[in-house]
Amino acid sequence: KSTERRALSAILEKGDGNPKESSPFINSSDATEKSQKYDGKHMALFEEEMETSPMVSTMISSLANYSSLPQGSKEHEEEADNEEEDKKKKKPVKAPQLGTLMGVYLPCIQNIFGVILFLRMTWMVGIGGVIGSFIIVFMCCSTTMLTAISMSAIATNGVVPAGGSYYMISRSLGPEFGGAVGICFYLGTTFAGYLYIYPAAIFKMEGLEGAEAEAAMLNNMRVYGTIVLSFMATVVFVGVKYVNKLALLFLACVILSILAVYAGVIKTAIEPPDFPVCLLGNRPLISKGFDVCAKTLESGNGTVTTKLWSVFCDSPFLNATCDEYFVNNNVSFIQGIPGVMSGILKENLFGNYLEKGDLVAKKGIATVEGPDDTLTNSNRYVLADITSFFTLLVGIYFPSVTGIMAGSNRSGDLRDAQKSIPIGTIMAITTTSIVYMSAVILFGACIEGVVLRDKFGEGVNGNLVIGTLAWPSPWVIVIGSFFSTCGAGLQSLTGAPRLMQAISRDGVVPILRVFGHGKANGEPTWALLLTAGICEIGILIASLDAVAPILSMFFLMCYMFVNLACALQTLLRTPNWRPRFNYYHWALSFLGMSLCLSLMFICSWFYAIVAMVIAGSIYKYIEFRGAEKEWGDGIRGISLSAARYALMRLEEGPPHTKNWRPQLLVLVSTDVEQNVEQPRLLSLTNQLKAGKGLTIVGTALAGTYLENHPQAQRAEQSLRKLMETEKVKGFCQVTISSNMRDATSHLLQASGLGGLMHNTVLVSWPRNWKQADDLQTWRDFIELVRETTAAHLALLVPKNIAAFPSNGERFSEGHIDVWWIVHDGGMLMLLPFLLRQHKVWRKCKMRIFTVAQMDDNSIQMKKDLTTFLYHLRIDAEVEVVEMHDSDISAYTYEKTLVMEQRSQILKQINLTKTEREREIQSITDSSRGSIRRKNPAVVTTQLSVTEEQPGVSSKVEKPEEEVQLIHDSTSPTSPATPLTPASEGGAQTPGSAQVQMTWTEKADGEPAKPPGASTPQGIKDIFNMKPNQSNVRRMHTALRLNGVIVKKSSEAKLVLLNMPGPPNNRSGDENYMEFLEVLTEGLNRVLLVRGGGREVITIYS
Repeated sequence: KSTERRALSAILEKGDGNPKESSPFINSSDATEKSQKYDGKHMALFEEEMETSPMVSTMISSLANYSSLPQGSKEHEEEADNEEEDKKKKKPVKAPQLGTLMGVYLPCIQNIFGVILFLRMTWMVGIGGVIGSFIIVFMCCSTTMLTAISMSAIATNGVVPAGGSYYMISRSLGPEFGGAVGICFYLGTTFAGYLYIYPAAIFKMEGLEGAEAEAAMLNNMRVYGTIVLSFMATVVFVGVKYVNKLALLFLACVILSILAVYAGVIKTAIEPPDFPVCLLGNRPLISKGFDVCAKTLESGNGTVTTKLWSVFCDSPFLNATCDEYFVNNNVSFIQGIPGVMSGILKENLFGNYLEKGDLVAKKGIATVEGPDDTLTNSNRYVLADITSFFTLLVGIYFPSVTGIMAGSNRSGDLRDAQKSIPIGTIMAITTTSIVYMSAVILFGACIEGVVLRDKFGEGVNGNLVIGTLAWPSPWVIVIGSFFSTCGAGLQSLTGAPRLMQAISRDGVVPILRVFGHGKANGEPTWALLLTAGICEIGILIASLDAVAPILSMFFLMCYMFVNLACALQTLLRTPNWRPRFNYYHWALSFLGMSLCLSLMFICSWFYAIVAMVIAGSIYKYIEFRGAEKEWGDGIRGISLSAARYALMRLEEGPPHTKNWRPQLLVLVSTDVEQNVEQPRLLSLTNQLKAGKGLTIVGTALAGTYLENHPQAQRAEQSLRKLMETEKVKGFCQVTISSNMRDATSHLLQASGLGGLMHNTVLVSWPRNWKQADDLQTWRDFIELVRETTAAHLALLVPKNIAAFPSNGERFSEGHIDVWWIVHDGGMLMLLPFLLRQHKVWRKCKMRIFTVAQMDDNSIQMKKDLTTFLYHLRIDAEVEVVEMHDSDISAYTYEKTLVMEQRSQILKQINLTKTEREREIQSITDSSRGSIRRKNPAVVTTQLSVTEEQPGVSSKVEKPEEEVQLIHDSTSPTSPATPLTPASEGGAQTPGSAQVQMTWTEKADGEPAKPPGASTPQGIKDIFNMKPNQSNVRRMHTALRLNGVIVKKSSEAKLVLLNMPGPPNNRSGDENYMEFLEVLTEGLNRVLLVRGGGREVITIYS
């Protein structure tokens, strides 16, 4: 069987000797080899396509084991091919494959549990109250949870390679949004690393006060911060495996610290710790400076004053002058941690916001203050260091819930990112949210309000309140907070370089490509160096007050765009949106996005705007300089939906005259190599595009689509290249048909979509139409004019297109002259206005000429035209040209005679050719003219209906193309019959009435002799003929008008002129071309304009 199949395939391959068609689905390798290769595999039916479409059995393995690279399939394949040789030389190093617990859950917990829990949570509860703080925590945790839900949906909608959040945003919203948000998120994560290192590197200086202590603290911060950063960077450089081992140790310490706090809370219910706070009246005192919380002490020798007395009095003696408030109020001490059963929660429920410098006072204690008491010895009381308000607390707290992306940032190291990212992130957020919310309630229930509001522990010897609360020792909290900062810093230094590496490898920002390189196992070495360098800059600045708020903005912006991406994909219902994670909804994503945006402006409207400006700048940079990527993003989906909606709206009706603008279909011709022959046509298109309308650049090719498809692609590339060069924004279209006439007609009919259709055709005048061997060139042109008229399209025909200016030229002076002879809807007024918007024509002035007949009042015409232009808001000079009747000159008569003789000779030559081919025509062309010859009834009917139509009697002898054309034009029932301007206004008249005025009719009304009559006297008659009187009149008009135009506008930079319509009867076509040639003779640049039958300009606003 295989031998028979091979023999058959060999015969089929030889076939008719024609080469096989080139196609991406047909393999051109030897059929014998293929049939041997696939013998026994039952795949003979598909063997021709095996190389381009491999068998599923060979492909399924590579499809399932998708590599964690951020490239698209095409780039991935190219890279795989390039690296095949390297793989042979090198031994592949496998990157670590982490599970949900180690890869996502623990890194997220470590990143979320920052130092704020230990250092600022108690102060936040004291200032905002339990209710206010709970609202803040709930709002922030809800934001991260909603973001995690959106992120889970995106992460489970396909493979997530390295890059995590950046990958998700860029593939959902496009490279511009992805790059902008990705770089901002990278900067946020990097500076967050510095934020975590900052507390770990602060060591107090003993014995120094004031500015000296502050300067020493900053220097210490720089030295110790650099040491800590170097240690962390080294650990990360060694490998993510060691980071995870070290991170486990750090995380264990953090979890132990939190458990110690819970244990301490339980212990306060049984035995509250001894934690006294000294009050003077209701004011807590700074513990530094006195040892005993009393004014005096009783001793054996009597009453002695304490150190506290010396602080408020001018001497240590009992008769000393003391501070009035000190005299009037008693000194007492209260327990700073009364315990969870003490009922202190009721006192701490509501907020107590303070202005900077306000006293931190205890509620519910009687105090004696004079009416005019001013605050003295203020340095001895615990005071508020900053003005506090709700939004400030949100800004301070929010960084403690960031870090939810720690798992997704390392998506390249995960065994199954689709499974691990949702479970690990949501579990981590749930865990941390429970801890934070319970901490707010428990702190409010255990700790005295004045102690909570004492930010730096000044009233309790500088002790950490949460440390005292913890059990068994305060050192647990010190160690826990230190390791929490180190651990979070390590996670930042691990995640940020991977993010940068993913952005670099995508190539969306060309200058960052160097950071895509790394070690053999994919570790981002260069990106780590950049991250460490940015961190070091922050450490050397040693002040995060200016940078810290913007970090929250970067994180919030990233979360906002993750939510937007999920909502967008859900609402657009793209076929590829099939997440495995089902617990998402677009409403939740929108709520998350709204919360993120609200939090940005709640925290700081100023920094929110700064962050948006930075992201916007990166977005514009990527848009202009970045590599173009097509990732099937949601923004493209929005554009598609918006375009569909807009097109449906446009379908509702034609545009109002005020909204009319030229939607151009530019018809260009190409040479043998598919290069555009008239590039200046696109320069003119650019200059006309001040109207900002649609532009379609089209070209027609003759042949069949299958054979000419490569030429069509080359022509399309050529058009695109020229459009780019000439800065023409629009679309290009190439149409292939059996002949050029049909291809151009198809282009005219099929271009555009719905309401977005062309209304104006721009085509250049056929060059050398008189010398052309093939008469089809000018015939096609005239048919195009007829078709535009029938379709109610405007037509622009530039003559001498090579003389038109390029986009780089500038006219410093000159005129654009408009010869307005017949009203065509205002196109002649609108075009110069549009041209003058372009810098090429900007300095040209506009002149409008119109022609007055003998019985016209030229003065009144000029006044009316000036008023009309004033209402149109168009500045132009107006001139009325009077053309009096004059006798027809001998030159005109002679010129008309020569024109008609030439056209008759051409027809005789053409006819002789037809005679020779008639036998072949009758056999081969049964679908066109031959049917009419074989069916005399049809011809008889046509003749009886249109018996007065000139040229009909010679129908049978005409070439087949002409027979078809005459049949179409003379049949009054034909739908393709074009309406002439004369007949458009009135009623359509049937039969002979329709053809009363034709270009070949004699003056006395008798029908002209058939010009193509095949008689022996045919040639002699040509030289003995007299010119048609109608043609003489038209030639006379053309010559007179041309003389006036040349006289007035020979120096004009451009002349715009009404284009007369073609004759109803096609036998006068060549005369029509001659008339137009005479009309424009002697003019350098002419734009012939033919209106589309509707008003395009209005005087109304």
